[in-house]
Formats: sequence, C-alpha cells, structure tokens
Amino acid sequence: MEFLKTAPMRLLLLVAGSWLVIFLLTRTLLLLTHLDESGHAFLSIFAIGLLYDLGFIAYAVLPMGIYLLLCPPGLWNRHGHRWFLQAMLTVSLFAMLFVAVAEWLFWDEFGVRFNFIAVDYLVYSDEVLNNLLESYPIGTLLSVLVVLAVALSLALRKPFNAALRAPLPSVRGRLMNAVALLILAGLNLQLLTQDAPRSQGGNAYQNELASNGPYQFFAAFRNNELDYPQFYSTLPPAVVAQQIRAELSEPNARFIGEDPQDIRRVIDNPGEPRKPNIILVTLESFSAKYLGSNGDQRNLTPNLDALRKQSLYFNNFYATGTRTDRGLEAITLAIPPTPGRSIVKRVGREGGFASLGQQLGAVGYDSVFVYGGRGYFDNMNAFFSGNGYRVVDQSSVDESDIHFKNAWGMADEDLYSQSLKLADADYAKQQPFLLQLMTTSNHRPYTYPDNRIDIRSGNGRDGAVKYTDYAIGQFLDQARKKPWFANTIFVFVADHTAGSAGKEDLPISNYQIPLFIYSPALIEARESAQLASQIDLAPTLLGLLNLDYESTFFGRNLLQDNPLPPRVVIGNYQHLGLFDGKDLAILSPRQGLRRHDEALTESRESKAIVSDPLITRAITYYQSASYGFKQQLLGWRALTEGAAQVSER
Repeated sequence: MEFLKTAPMRLLLLVAGSWLVIFLLTRTLLLLTHLDESGHAFLSIFAIGLLYDLGFIAYAVLPMGIYLLLCPPGLWNRHGHRWFLQAMLTVSLFAMLFVAVAEWLFWDEFGVRFNFIAVDYLVYSDEVLNNLLESYPIGTLLSVLVVLAVALSLALRKPFNAALRAPLPSVRGRLMNAVALLILAGLNLQLLTQDAPRSQGGNAYQNELASNGPYQFFAAFRNNELDYPQFYSTLPPAVVAQQIRAELSEPNARFIGEDPQDIRRVIDNPGEPRKPNIILVTLESFSAKYLGSNGDQRNLTPNLDALRKQSLYFNNFYATGTRTDRGLEAITLAIPPTPGRSIVKRVGREGGFASLGQQLGAVGYDSVFVYGGRGYFDNMNAFFSGNGYRVVDQSSVDESDIHFKNAWGMADEDLYSQSLKLADADYAKQQPFLLQLMTTSNHRPYTYPDNRIDIRSGNGRDGAVKYTDYAIGQFLDQARKKPWFANTIFVFVADHTAGSAGKEDLPISNYQIPLFIYSPALIEARESAQLASQIDLAPTLLGLLNLDYESTFFGRNLLQDNPLPPRVVIGNYQHLGLFDGKDLAILSPRQGLRRHDEALTESRESKAIVSDPLITRAITYYQSASYGFKQQLLGWRALTEGAAQVSER
C-alpha cells in the first residue's frame, strides 16, 4: 500500500474522504426525515449507501487523479501550483455541498434521490433556474455554501500540507496508479448498477436512502430509455396476443391488425354521431385528496366541490405516472407508461400516433393544445404538433394579455382567457373544437395574482390549490355566458398527484386523481365508483360523441356496459404496475416480479411468478405497449368508409 503514501494519492484520498463525509451526513439527515418509513434498516442502508458513495467517487476523482499523477515534479511544489490545488479542493467541497443542498430540496419536493426528473430539470434549465430563484433565497444559500467551503478547506490545511510534503511517485508508480484508478472505475461499471444492490424489493425509502444522489443522476441520464424485453419479464407472443385482446374485447370492437399482437381495432359506437365541443383541462399536480368533498377540511376547493354534484364524476380514477409528460401521454394516446422516458419526450419518435386530437381532427374538429407555459418544455410542442394538434403556448400570447406569470408560465386565469378567445373564434367559423389545456399554477413557487383568494401568493401549495379552484370557478362563470356553452363538454382531470413518493415503489393511493366530465345539457350528473385510468379518458370521450373510429388505444369506454376485468396501470420510469382494485402487480428491471395484496390498506408484499394471473395481465399491457411502439403499430390511420360495420362480435 506504499502507493497510497505518495503526494498525489494522499491528496486524492483527502478529497474523496471529504466527499464521503458529506455523503454520509446527507444520508443521515434524509434518514432522519423518514425514520418510521425506513423500517429502521440502518445497517443495510448505510452499508449499501457506502458502496454507491464509493462508486460515484471512483468515477468523480478520475479527472483530478489523472491530472495529479501526470503533473510534472517541477510544477508540483511551486507556490502558485499549491494555491491552485488548494482552490481545487475548495471548489470540490463547494460542489459537494451544493449537491447536498440540492438533494435535500429535491427530496423535499419528490421524496426520492436524483432521477429522471433531475435530468429533465438540467435540460430545461431556464424554467428550473427561474423556479429556484422564485422559490428559494438562492443568493443567500450560495453565499453560505461558499463561506462553508472555504472554512472547510482552511480546516483541512494540515492534512493538505502533509499530502503535498509526501514523496512523489516514480514514473512507473504514476503509470501504475493511473491504471489502478481506471481499473477501479471499470470494475465499478461492471459490478454496480442503478438497480443493484439497492433495489431488491421491499421498502422504497430504504432503496432511496441507500442511493447516492450524483450516482443516480448520471445513471438516469445514461439510462433514460429502457428496452422492455431486455430488462423486464416477458411472455410468449401468442400468450400476450390472446391476453391483450381479452383485455380490450369490448362488445363493439373488431380487431383488424394482421399481427396477432396488434391491438388496432374498429370501434363501432352505437347512436347517431354528434359533435359537441370539448374543453379538456389538465390540472397541474392536483390530487383527489385536496377536494373538500373527499374530506379535506381546509376549504381549498369550493368550486370543484360544487361542480362534482353537477358532473359525471369518477371517484376511483388514477394517473398513470408521476410527471406531467406521463399524464399528457396517457390522456392523449391512451397508452400505458412504458419504461424510461415518456413518448412525449422521445425526440424524433414522438409523432404520428393515433391521438385524441387526430381522431377528432379527422371529423372536422379544430384540435388545439393550449399551454400556460413555453411548449418546448418537456418537448410538448413537438409532441402535440406531431400528433394532430395546433399549439398555442405562452409565446403565442401577446404580453398585454398576460397579467401574471412566474417561472412556469402564465396564471391559470390568463390561460382560460386565451381559451375562451379560441373557442369564440372557432364558434364564429361554425367549427367544433377540442381545446386541450395544461395549467401551471399549482407548482412551486406557488405564485399567482394578488387579491384572488385569502391565502397570500407564494405561501405554499395550499394557496396554489385554492387559486387553481378559484380560476376554474371564474372560467366556468364566463363560459356559461357563451353561445357555445350548451353544446360543450368540459373535462377537468389532473396530470398527476402532488406527491407520489411513499414507502413502496408504487404507492397506489398516491396516484388517485379526480375526473370531472361536465355538460349540463348533454350529460347527466352522477358519480361513478368504477376503477378507471387516464388511458380510459380518450375512448370515453369518443364514446360520448357516438363516434366510430379505428383505435390503437389501450383504454376502454367507461360509459358502456363492460364485463372486462377492472385495472389501472401506473409507473414511475422503472417500476411498472397493474392494480385491479384490490391487489397490485409490480414489474421491475432485472426481471423483478412482485405483488402487493390489499394494496390500498395492508399492502402485503411478496415475490411473484410469471404465471400469477395478475402478473400475467401486467406483463401483457407493458409488453404489448412496448411492442406496438417499437413495431410502429400505433400510428395514425383514418377510418376507411364502411370499416365500422362490425361483422365479428
């Protein structure tokens, strides 16, 4: 171990040791926030956590290590170079302290270590930077971190100077040390993965606490798409084909795909086709638990509570994912959440699908995606413009029409004002319209116009929820005065809940969202307890229109008598679930199979096998969705004349 006593290696060990202490403190503080949920598995959390900490360090010290080992002896002890090395130590300490604070804030928001969300936040840096500036005292935080990094660097002067006084290695020793660092990084690449050893089932908080944030960030950046057959359990194609058709065999459907795994089918909806307008509002981060009618005592949703009594309301409705892009994907394409990135964000492969907008555009609708923010975020503009919509976002709106905006976009009331103008314009042309809105106000920094509600702007999510409700009330009051109101269906649905983190990988109760379908002249108000998913919304709306169409949707029409077994599909980038109203099947990378019995209450976890009927159903949905996407079986194709005649029941 003599090579560890040389100056470059001692300095490298000093830096690595400092990082290790910061990682340890970060893990300890995060653990203290969830002591009960962690199951008190402290030994395994810290032992596995140490492996990930060392794994990240093995990568992170490579550039510095190579520099120190290649540094000429004549430069090593020069006064200016010593100051450079001291500055390098200080900067590294600042970087790790910054990461620790960022991890804390990210954990507070999402309940997990860095993941795909953090990668997206780096990509969409303008929105994120503005959001941070509006949400936190960034200047003060950075100043404190600078002071702390300098203080720590000075406190380490003694071991730092001792490292510099150590002997320099020979040329052969330098080469051997460099090779050792490269081998260590290579072994780490082979033996440590994003999922193992941390994700071995069980408690999600334990898995996250045992992680290393920077390691997970770079792993998520590298693995932003996961090939289903490579990482997940599969079934024979014939089994999948038979099962998926059983899942989607509605009485008025006829499968027409030549490939047995192709779900393309003609839907022959009974009744005379009609063309009411549709305004579909996707609400940012709106959990069902916020509703006063669901027992919340804070009186945050008086308008929605009143609307519930006037609507077709689904009280057992679930989001497919944990991000806006997942909600938009499910609502627009009616597809389960395939692992990795959503289709919305698969640049170059996000268009050409048989979307809700395409279906309605084919029968004369003006399909418009209306976003309160800038549509390049999450690749929304490319996705919607490539799937049958025209796009109206913040950049399309005159500044004089925007009375309030924050980092994420204009206030909901300004978004609704623009939507009313779009509706008026289409009505004047006697053209039916689908306006698919995406709001932004219920998002950190939780700011909105003053003097609207009794909670001060920027004072937390309660205020943002209440403002969201206020804006909906104002919007509907204005819409009721319009000549197109009586012939319009209003839909209010969340993109996802405000928080999906929990003790389990897929805490099903944290995916529950509200769905209101409101049209007093067209739809009878009632409440449905039917288990339903976001992927069921598009076929339900087309069913309301009595529209015949060629479907690639994985969802079902919720309004017809349907003996099909209940299910919702949920996911979080890596773990994929199917919930049947009682039990939950979970598919994980490395062919992991688990189930949670009584998932809404006791949630007893156990390992499962492929032949378990619930697991079989789960694999069927996700294997079919992955196959359909890769084989381009989900593309848009207009219904040919006469094809709706159902000859085979």
